[in-house]
Amino acid sequence: MALLYRDLSGAAQAAYSNAATAIRSLEARRDAGMLPGNFVTKTVKGEPYWYFQYSDLSGKQRQVYVGRDDAATRHLRDAHVNSPNRDGLDHAKRLARAAIDLGCPALTPAHSRVIAKLADASFFRVGGVLVGTHAYAAYQNHFGIRWGTADSTTDLDFAHDQRLSTAIASDARADVASAIDALSMGFVPLKSLSTYQKADEPDFQIDFLTTMGGSGEEAVHNESLNLRLQPLRFMEFSLEDPFQSVVLGTAGPIVVNLPRPEKYGLHKLLVAAERTTEYRDKVRKDLIQAASLIEYLTVNDPDALRAAADNLRSRGSGWTRRLKEGLRMLRATELAASLDVSIVADN
Repeated sequence: MALLYRDLSGAAQAAYSNAATAIRSLEARRDAGMLPGNFVTKTVKGEPYWYFQYSDLSGKQRQVYVGRDDAATRHLRDAHVNSPNRDGLDHAKRLARAAIDLGCPALTPAHSRVIAKLADASFFRVGGVLVGTHAYAAYQNHFGIRWGTADSTTDLDFAHDQRLSTAIASDARADVASAIDALSMGFVPLKSLSTYQKADEPDFQIDFLTTMGGSGEEAVHNESLNLRLQPLRFMEFSLEDPFQSVVLGTAGPIVVNLPRPEKYGLHKLLVAAERTTEYRDKVRKDLIQAASLIEYLTVNDPDALRAAADNLRSRGSGWTRRLKEGLRMLRATELAASLDVSIVADN
């Protein structure tokens, strides 16, 4: 019997599936109709001009200048008004709300706004990945479960594999820094410029991570993202072959990329083994997440878990040593009482 998770109701699982299918279908044919707002005109010195009007994250009405009243701006307005995606987006939002009402885990409003803004800025379309505790939480709806231990965080962690830079089309861009500024939520970059902190909520941080490269642990600038990212050890394992999924926010579903759960779980063992004693609370959190994923995958996808463990060990003695240490730490907790780690262990 699973102790670290429980199944969501069949109705909740079906509702999430419906919301995810709806928004992914819309994402595949994204157009101007998905912009939240409407076009309005203003007359200045007798000349009509078009503006796009929308509500910002605080609910205030904002207007962005589009251009003079000419054929090009009227075409853009018509594309927005007549797009079949407008009704589809409203439908997807209703489906997301229904899924949340039936018990599907959802993002907090503030976190939902940030993730949605990065999605609109094409961060995920150019290979960005949602990582950290929000990825762990997102696996719940993906699996149709709820984790047994509540695991909340005020941080948002995102990552992008710097090795992807050479594979992304030269015209693919996601201006992440501008997207964060446009949130108007008071985020300011810290010294490394890879972390943004909310000025009036110091615990609310947005971190941008990447794989280790020639620069070592020094933050690196990614031109296609207009962003600096902080390299972390072992991140390449977690970011290898991410998959598309959907997270639920109060304002609607959002298409994101997530690490493979089997790799995320094993990565947490590596991270726990690397942390020093002053990070006891974070180690505990790492081990809970690893244990929960190992328990679920041992029952539901043992082949994927076994393959991920073999992949990790194939990377060398340093990787294997840290995996063994992470498993030793896990076995020393009460989490191991009902946990079978034989698939992960090198027997």
